[in-house]
Amino acid sequence: MIKLLLVEDDLKLAGLVARYLEPHGYQVQCVHDGDAACAAVHVAQPDVVVLDLMLPGRDGLQVCRDLRGFCNVPILMLTARDSSLDHVLGLESGADDYVIKPVEPPVLLARLRALLRRPAQDAPRGQRLQFDRLRICRRSREVELGGRRLELTTGEFEMLWTLASRSGEVLSRDDLLNSVRGIDFDGLDRSVDMCVSKLRRKLKDDPRDPARIKTVRGQGYLFVPAGA
Repeated sequence: MIKLLLVEDDLKLAGLVARYLEPHGYQVQCVHDGDAACAAVHVAQPDVVVLDLMLPGRDGLQVCRDLRGFCNVPILMLTARDSSLDHVLGLESGADDYVIKPVEPPVLLARLRALLRRPAQDAPRGQRLQFDRLRICRRSREVELGGRRLELTTGEFEMLWTLASRSGEVLSRDDLLNSVRGIDFDGLDRSVDMCVSKLRRKLKDDPRDPARIKTVRGQGYLFVPAGA
């Protein structure tokens, strides 16, 4: 199932979108104001966000900017605002696509599918990393190991990208948690360790003697370029 977060204050429209997408393999979670959107992304770690522009609390532009501050989840802006200026502002705030309401459900589905399958070769330089058989594309959020695509949550992808993009550098739990979630590490939260454990499993990295993501006792984690 593809996890989709729908940020939409029109409850009727939100229900219609959810009912249409769910039979097509989407697990839809709805929030109805801008202030709840970032918290929902932290908790749900969706694969894609559909974001209205006109929202109670923070508007869609601010929500989009806030999301881009801590994650690279694909964002489709779905709004009745149809001016060229709104379109430009939406894309420049960090949205990956901008769709005008009303939109036929099959068209929305097609746009979502296109957004989620953007190929790695379309990514600009600096958005792709290659380590032996491991390939990571930030733009499409795709990870391949030996030609096989790995299924990662948004949080897992962001942590892997942070580690891999700073390979050879020891990163503390504070560094990792701040880069992924944008909040301070309190020293009690073991979510970083759990996420690293899941990444090792998916990367076929032996937890007893990891070759790719190493634990540096008392300091944090180190991504090693050579390995699996």
